[in-house]
Amino acid sequence: MSYNLILLGPPGAGKGTQAKVLTERFGIPQISTGDILRAAVKDQTPFGVRAKAFMDQGALVPDDLVIDIIRERLSMADSAHGFILDGFPRTVAQADVLSKMLSDNGKSIDHVISITVDNDELIQRVIGRLTCKGCGRGYHLKFDLPAVEGKCNVCGADLYQRDDDKEETMRARLVAYASQTAPLIEYYTKLGLVRPVDGLGAIQEISNTLIRVVEG
Repeated sequence: MSYNLILLGPPGAGKGTQAKVLTERFGIPQISTGDILRAAVKDQTPFGVRAKAFMDQGALVPDDLVIDIIRERLSMADSAHGFILDGFPRTVAQADVLSKMLSDNGKSIDHVISITVDNDELIQRVIGRLTCKGCGRGYHLKFDLPAVEGKCNVCGADLYQRDDDKEETMRARLVAYASQTAPLIEYYTKLGLVRPVDGLGAIQEISNTLIRVVEG
């Protein structure tokens, strides 16, 4: 059975990690706007240059830019039988556009999974994150240290902290989330689609809960 899913939750809540679990379980693609945006920034595409200015400030990338990449991504063949949206929609305006986009193709959202985590916990999670400059693998100063300090276990390249993983940027992102994205929970609650999941605990326990929620 195919599922059209949305993962909601503040930055650092584990949406990306859990999306990968759901992808393996149900055979549907994870569509992460964050990953798409970072790839565009790394490649210095015109879109990436425009998006980077907002990302570096911890602000949300404007709707028109994000909607264009989502529309293109959902038109690809691997999304025909289900998908997991991670990082989109972020605003009620984006949710309205998504609803029309899907409706025009005879589709709709099945579940909106809302992962909840305390802000202080989120900040501690994020400010310890490191990313490999070579292969992009993630590490954490508290939870997942590399074997050699500052070097990737996989490819040996240097590790660095992304600008949007610094504390001041993270706090700005949480403010943006609270003011612009949290209203989505109310939006989808009115449609009877929200499935709240506690984001604290072992990753596997959270994954098992998500799977039960999706399968109903």
